[in-house]
Amino acid sequence: MKIIFAGTPEFAAVALNALHAAGFEISLVLTQPDRPAGRGMQLQASAVKQFALAHDIPVAQPVSLRLDGKYPEIAQEAHRLLRATPHDAMVVAAYGLILPRSVLDMPRRGCINIHASLLPRWRGAAPIHRAIEAGDAETGVTIMQMEQGLDTGPMLLTQRLPIAPCDTTASLHDKLAKMGGAMIVDALRKLARGELPATPQPEAGVTYAAKITKEEALLDFTQSADSLARKIRAFNPFPGASALFNGVPVKIWRAEAAPPSPVANPGQVLAADAHAGVLVVCGNGVLRLTELQKPGGKRLPASEFLKGFPMEGGRFG
Repeated sequence: MKIIFAGTPEFAAVALNALHAAGFEISLVLTQPDRPAGRGMQLQASAVKQFALAHDIPVAQPVSLRLDGKYPEIAQEAHRLLRATPHDAMVVAAYGLILPRSVLDMPRRGCINIHASLLPRWRGAAPIHRAIEAGDAETGVTIMQMEQGLDTGPMLLTQRLPIAPCDTTASLHDKLAKMGGAMIVDALRKLARGELPATPQPEAGVTYAAKITKEEALLDFTQSADSLARKIRAFNPFPGASALFNGVPVKIWRAEAAPPSPVANPGQVLAADAHAGVLVVCGNGVLRLTELQKPGGKRLPASEFLKGFPMEGGRFG
């Protein structure tokens, strides 16, 4: 089976690697244009492009595929390339561009998406973050047939995964990426044999995973310790939860809910030492901060962080 693959970040690159290793013929890769990144803001190729170039797979990077959009000439050229490229199906994983009907209808066996949630829960851009933030007990991967709606297409394969109490978006991403890679290989093999029935998504249980914004990263200690601990895990590694300590922005990378304490105002630091960590009063409960980062510094365990940034008696907020 010949495949066109469309994806951009590491999640997609893991799937592309799995398809390549399984022996599928990948005739073309679509990925987002190179973006500035790093301290020097140099143009950097996506993880998918880097894999494709390393394995001599042709790459195209159109800024749009919409013939009625802002760049119709670029979209027309991309359409010509897609029509000229032999393929049976298109596999899509975290591509980042909308596929119009004209593209969805091109492959003989359709466009198949790898989505990191148990659809219809967490349709949209940030399903891993939102599952952790909401306190979901489990998540998973859904392989789905794409249609024009936002992650609304029929489901082809689903696999579940418990969310561990210590999971961050980074750790859960890696588990789901590996799972998605194995599942898309299985799905395409079944598709080639005509053994991949489609199941419509249920109407009940639909939720949307809105894109993460940096503005969400500022912690509000009037919230409960449990909800803040989930938010910190959900925003690790991006954008990284933060809070103002005596006016100084501090990144908080790891934390856990601690036993209740005497009554105090939210944001008040109850203790800050190598043994206890940094204990902060919340609207309900206490949050123990265990990994922090000051401006211009490195991520450090609380015991090391406090050596150069004392917090005893201070206040967040």
